[in-house]
Amino acid sequence: MNLKKKKMLAAKTLNVGKGRIIFLKPRLDEIKEAITKQDIKGLYKDGAILIKEIGGRKKFQRKSKKRSPGKVKTIVKTRKRDYIIITRKLRKYLAEMKKQGKISGKNFVEIRKKIRNKFFKSKTQLKEHIKIIGEQYGK
Repeated sequence: MNLKKKKMLAAKTLNVGKGRIIFLKPRLDEIKEAITKQDIKGLYKDGAILIKEIGGRKKFQRKSKKRSPGKVKTIVKTRKRDYIIITRKLRKYLAEMKKQGKISGKNFVEIRKKIRNKFFKSKTQLKEHIKIIGEQYGK
């Protein structure tokens, strides 16, 4: 017996997916004779057609991360705070290096511009860059 069409009709009528529809085997003859949506609803009420419970994690509705104005503002503030922290740290380190005489004035200006443009993600990256510059100019 091919009940594919009946299953599709039941899924459409009961507003669930085809995979969740279960037909009881003893009552397949009744289900086969069902033609209208009303017949399907009646069989569902009688218990000839069952609907499987939702399994897994779909059962728990996850909170949707809505992009409302308040959320955007928070994200921007956090990003700005991170930028400020890293920039201050790098500039302070760069000033120390210039004071010790490890960086020339020209290189100091170049590196400061790079700091401003988020070229360095961390202090370690800045140190490596300074080391490379030092090797290039023989210091």
